[in-house]
Amino acid sequence: MTPPTLDALDLKLLQALELDGRAPFSRIAQVLGVSDQTVARRFRRLRTAAHLRVTGVSDDSRLGLTSWIVRLGCSQNTATQLAITLAGRPDTHYIDLVAGGTEVVCAIRPRNRLERDEVLLERLQRTPHITSVSAHCILHTYYGNSLRWLRKISALDPDEETALRAPVPPPTRTPIALDAADQTMLDVLRRDGRATLTELQAATGLSDNVLKRRLENLRSTGVLYLAVGYDHEPLGRGVEALCWLTVAPQSLAEAGRAVAVHPEVRFAAAVTGRTNLVVSVLCRTTADLYTFVDEKIGALTGIHTAETILTLRRVKTLTSEAR
Repeated sequence: MTPPTLDALDLKLLQALELDGRAPFSRIAQVLGVSDQTVARRFRRLRTAAHLRVTGVSDDSRLGLTSWIVRLGCSQNTATQLAITLAGRPDTHYIDLVAGGTEVVCAIRPRNRLERDEVLLERLQRTPHITSVSAHCILHTYYGNSLRWLRKISALDPDEETALRAPVPPPTRTPIALDAADQTMLDVLRRDGRATLTELQAATGLSDNVLKRRLENLRSTGVLYLAVGYDHEPLGRGVEALCWLTVAPQSLAEAGRAVAVHPEVRFAAAVTGRTNLVVSVLCRTTADLYTFVDEKIGALTGIHTAETILTLRRVKTLTSEAR
């Protein structure tokens, strides 16, 4: 089936939601110079045409938690079932089938050291048909988390972008503690990032004023950000890949910052392991991917090795369940 074509207004709406996923349709409409009804209608159409979804996501780095990227080698014809099983775990996201269907790549967010050890040292090691486990702790993110790829499509002009961008939370070195009410709010927003105050109030039992104050605190501290999920094909980006790079230690930060600015890059982070820089990219074609690796990865200082693997199927993301 041919993917639907998105026009300029569709792209503006997508980027507006990326900048502030809870922005009222009336504010988006005012900035874009269209009616509220037009924005609402386009939003509903994109939910069908591009599987648009807005999801509340917690930035675990601000909660004092660490994330891991795990590569799992699998015996033949077992990767799909393994990916589906992993997708059922609440601590996994971004589960991909790669490398000809013999490898699963997933991101894991353990809530504590016991959960980390349980999944990495015990459960995965005992799982049948897993032939190799390579775990990489994310040390520093150059692009990703609340900085997401739709910011790079440049659909909005600078004035529109300024008017729609949510305030940027300041950095923090002290982990932020959440209570039960905060966690309940995050659970509701994880299912629908645009959940109404009425829906949040029904789940938490908080008054309107307390609820608004807590929601604003979660956002202003950076604990909560809004992620926009969508199909990439309607945006003309049908090729997804991971590049695993081995970089000289003295060149790692420079390489990470340099690669992060490229429009193809949706995620870039320093990680532990032999390959210490991982880059997720979206390209239009495999020829464009070749150009990216040849000209942009090749131009980085201190690169010793580069491994590129295509994503064959995404099984789970931050903004979706297993599918």
